Amino acid sequence: MIVGEVIGNVWATRKESTLSGLKFMVVRYKDPVAPENIKSFVAVDCVGAGTGEQVLVVTGSSARMAIQIEGAPVDAAIVGIVDEVQVISE
Repeated sequence: MIVGEVIGNVWATRKESTLSGLKFMVVRYKDPVAPENIKSFVAVDCVGAGTGEQVLVVTGSSARMAIQIEGAPVDAAIVGIVDEVQVISE
């Protein structure tokens, strides 16, 4: 799983038919150990996340399982909204 922050939305009026009705969000990786990491990606939202929220994201076959649409071309899905992250450093 990946911890990220929702930083925006993606609208696509023309897309593959199995993607119809899905909500797309732009997610920035959040690395609690190396916070300067600023890569971002698009994920399907399964939980109603909003801009500014920290989220849990799954990728690969787990993402396709999360949206429950056989054969959908999805490789990242938001599956949780994070309340808190606690990292204990040595």
